[in-house]
Amino acid sequence: MDGGPDPSLYPLHRCKTIHVVRHAQGLHNVEGEKNYKAYLNPEYLDAPLTQLGWQQVDYLRKHVHASGLSKRVELVVTSPLLRTLQTAVGVFGGESYMDGTNALPLMVANVGNSDRASISSLNSPPFIAVEDCREHFGVHPCDKRHHVSEYQVLFPAVDFSLIESDEDVLWKADVRETTEELAARGSKFLKWLWTRKEKEIAIVTHRGFLVHTLSAFGNDCHPSVKNEMGTR
Repeated sequence: MDGGPDPSLYPLHRCKTIHVVRHAQGLHNVEGEKNYKAYLNPEYLDAPLTQLGWQQVDYLRKHVHASGLSKRVELVVTSPLLRTLQTAVGVFGGESYMDGTNALPLMVANVGNSDRASISSLNSPPFIAVEDCREHFGVHPCDKRHHVSEYQVLFPAVDFSLIESDEDVLWKADVRETTEELAARGSKFLKWLWTRKEKEIAIVTHRGFLVHTLSAFGNDCHPSVKNEMGTR
């Protein structure tokens, strides 16, 4: 490309395909997009998906299956917040869970007062929850997670073993993580991702995490590519 750096080539076996997904609409987004101060409302603690959010999940799920992506993804990594967990299992999980099957449900029925049926883990990739791909830590109650022991009851087939503390010790009521700290955490997360054996991975995370993590990349690309990577 004229004016850009020299092209680079990498062996395919040294590459991974990463599909990034921002969670569907959460309850906190409805008022927060009108008035930013709404994100400070304690009523939105670890907010669940709205009904519109579930419609968005269903739409993306159809695309994932129609495109064949559901058969290619080897691992789903999700932020351990309710809205990302619901999005992850709704998009990449199995069909409705049936009693008597050997596979654990990815999600039990009516999580977050959603009126949604339980979701099976049958014929779905493994799911793992990772703290490093969470939204900004601190101040906003919507970004504080519940105890892991609570999630394990609601999402039985999701692997929470990488989360060290049952309680959310990373969230502070009076300190908001800076964008620089979030970008550094995002870089750490991507380095961890590279240690995984899976070649095609889906990540279900948050807008802020994606924006500030991806903005650290692309400095060796054409400016138009760099701009695209950093666009919300």
